[in-house]
Amino acid sequence: MRLPVLAAAVYAAALSTSVQAQDMTVSEYPETRRGEVVETLFGEEIADPYRWLEDDVRNNPEVADWVERQNAVTDAYLAKLPARDWFKERIGELYDYERFSTPVKRGNRYFYQHNSGLQNQNPLYVREGLDGEPRLLIDPNAWADDGATALSDWKASPDGSKVLYSVQDGGSDWRILRVLDVATGQPVGEEIRWAKFTDLAWVGEEGFLYSRFPEPEEGQDFQALNYDQAVYFHRLGTPQSEDQLVYATPEQREQNHTASVTSDGRWAIVTSSIGTDARYEVRAIDLAARGTNGRAARELVTGFENAWSLIDGVDGTLWFATNKDAPRYRVVSIDLDAAGSDWREVVAETEQPIDGASIVGDRLILSYLKDASSLARTFDLQGRELAPVELGGIGSVGGFTGKPGDPETFYSFSSFNRPATIYRLNVATGETSVFAEPKLVFDPETIAVEQRFYASKDGTRVPVFIVRRKDVSAPAPTLLYGYGGFDISLTPSFSAARIAWVEAGGVFALANIRGGGEYGKAWHDGGRLANKQNVFDDFVAAAEFLKAEGVASEVAVQGGSNGGLLVGAVANQRPDLFAAGNAAVGVMDMLRFDRWTAGRYWVDDYGYPSKEEDFRVLRAYSPLHNIKPDTEYPAVLVTTADTDDRVVPGHSFKYTAALQAANLGPKPQLIRIETRAGHGSGKPTDKAIEEAADVLSFLAYWTGLKAPE
Repeated sequence: MRLPVLAAAVYAAALSTSVQAQDMTVSEYPETRRGEVVETLFGEEIADPYRWLEDDVRNNPEVADWVERQNAVTDAYLAKLPARDWFKERIGELYDYERFSTPVKRGNRYFYQHNSGLQNQNPLYVREGLDGEPRLLIDPNAWADDGATALSDWKASPDGSKVLYSVQDGGSDWRILRVLDVATGQPVGEEIRWAKFTDLAWVGEEGFLYSRFPEPEEGQDFQALNYDQAVYFHRLGTPQSEDQLVYATPEQREQNHTASVTSDGRWAIVTSSIGTDARYEVRAIDLAARGTNGRAARELVTGFENAWSLIDGVDGTLWFATNKDAPRYRVVSIDLDAAGSDWREVVAETEQPIDGASIVGDRLILSYLKDASSLARTFDLQGRELAPVELGGIGSVGGFTGKPGDPETFYSFSSFNRPATIYRLNVATGETSVFAEPKLVFDPETIAVEQRFYASKDGTRVPVFIVRRKDVSAPAPTLLYGYGGFDISLTPSFSAARIAWVEAGGVFALANIRGGGEYGKAWHDGGRLANKQNVFDDFVAAAEFLKAEGVASEVAVQGGSNGGLLVGAVANQRPDLFAAGNAAVGVMDMLRFDRWTAGRYWVDDYGYPSKEEDFRVLRAYSPLHNIKPDTEYPAVLVTTADTDDRVVPGHSFKYTAALQAANLGPKPQLIRIETRAGHGSGKPTDKAIEEAADVLSFLAYWTGLKAPE
C-alpha cells in the first residue's frame, strides 16, 4: 500500500560526524528527514520516524532525491575500495563461460537456453533432433537497451510447434505472456497481461491455462494487487477479454490458484494456496470431458493441511509427492477412473527428504537431499527401486525433465567449485553422457569443498559447507551465507563471485540453518513463527564455530530477502561477532511487512503483526526496531532495488536511515540502490557483476582480505 508523505514531519540530520577507518572515510551521511509518527501497539509505543520512505520512488520526488543522495555517498565510498577493480575484473572473467539449461523435448524438437558467457539475458534455442544445428528462437537481449528485460519462463506446446513464454521487465514480479510460432519465429495472437505467480500449462495445441490478478481500475496502484487470483484459459487467436474463467474463489479472495496439465493432456490440476507454507488444496479437471456445463473441478485434497505436488499423470492415474503422514515426503498415486478410488502409497518416506520428482519413460526419478546434497534414485511406477543415478559427490542435481514414454531425460549437476554440466540419461539402460560441459578459466581441483557439523545454542546439529583454496589452511577472512526460512533448501551451487572471493584467499561458508527444508517439515517448523530465534542462534553458532575451528579470522555475513532479515537480526544481537555484513533486499520492518505487495503471504513463516502473540515475537527480532544506539556495529552495506515489488525497498530505506542515525561507531552503514531491478531474478549480467564487485570489495576491506597482486 502506498502511503502519502507526512506533512507534519520535521527535518533532522541523521549523522554529521566522520565515519572512518584508515584511509576510508564517510564524511557525512545524507540528511534524512524524521517524521513524528508514533503508534501504540499492544500497549507499547512504536516510533516510525522514516515511514515516509515507504513511498514509491517513482511517485514521490522526495524519496527519489533521498535515493540519489544515498547512492552518491555510497558510490564515492565504493570507488575508493582497494580491491574493487580486481573483483570486478575477476568476477567478469569467471562469469564468461557457456551456460545451458536442461533440454526439453517436444515432438522432434529440443528446446534449451544458452548463454555464451557475458550476455545479459539467456536466449532460447531449438534443435531439430538432438544432433540438429542450434537455432536462435528468442533473444531477450534485444528487448531493452539496459538489458533489464528478461525471458522469465517458457513452455513448448506438446508437438513443439509453438512456445508460450513470459516476459519480466525491470525485475518485477508481473509477467507478460506471449506465444511464438517455432517454424516462422512469428508471434501468435496477442499478449496476455496481469499475470503474476503463474504456471504455464498448454491444453493441447489450442490454448493454455495461466493465473492472473484483476486488471486494475483507473488510478488504482497495480503494485497493491495481490488478491483475487484466478485461473483462466486462453484460446489462441482470441483476445484476452474473451478468456474463460476456469477456477476462482471470489468468496475467499486471499487464495491463490495455479494450474498444470499432465503430459498426456488428460488432466488439468488446480493447486490452491493461502500463503507461502506448503499447505494446498488440489482439484482435477478432466479435459477429455467437455460438455455444455464446462469443465467441472473434482476435489482431490481439501483443508490446506499438507503439501501436494503433481508429478504427472498417465490415463486415469495421477502421481503426487506429499508430506501428508510423511514430513520428509513420499510418493502416492490415485486412479481417478476407478470407482471409489483412494490414495495408494508408491514410494515410502525415507530419512532423506524428497527434493524433486518426475516420470520419464516407465520410471519414477526422485531426487533426495542427504545433508543438503543431492542423491538421485529411480523406481518403477509401482514403487520398486531400480538403479540409482550416479552423481559426482557433494553437489546439486536438477532437471530430469520428460514425460511417460520418453526414452531419455536430461539433468544438471553442479557444486560450489563446478558450474552445471548437462547430462543425457538413457532411461532404459541408465547410461549417461555429457550433453554440454562448460570450459572454465579456473581449475576446480584447486578448490576444496567440505561439509562439517556444529552444535547450535540448544544443541541442534547443523551442517555447514566450507569452500576454500586447498593451499589455505590458516584462519582466513570468511564470508558466511544463510537464509533460514520458507522451507527453502540451500544446496551446493556455483557462483563466479564466490569463486573470486576464494581465489583471493578467503573462505566461503554456507550454513544450512533451521527454517529451510534441508531435513523436511520439522527443520522448517523449527525456524518459523515462535521458533524464529532458532534461525539467528544457528547462524551465530556457525560464525562462532568457524572461528573456534581456526577456519575464520574475521567473519562477514551475507543474505538476501529473508536472509537480509537474518543479517540485520544477527548484527543487532551480536554486533561484536561480525566484521561486516551485506543485507540484501531484506525484510527489515517486521511490524508492517504484511501491508505491501507480496508481504501478506509471509505470515505463514513470520506470523501476524496484528496478533499480540505474534507481535511479541516479531518485535523481539525485527531488524528495524532492535538497532542498539551508541554501540559499535559491523560495517553494513544494505543492497536493494528501487522497483523491487517482492520486498519493497522501503524496508531497506527505513532500516538504513535508522542505522545512520544511531551512532554505531567507526564502521560505515551504507546503502546501494540499484535502478531498473527487482528482487533479483532477471537481473542482467553486467549489473550482477557490478553489484558483486561492490559488495565483495566492501566485505573484503572490513575483514582484511586483500586482492591478489
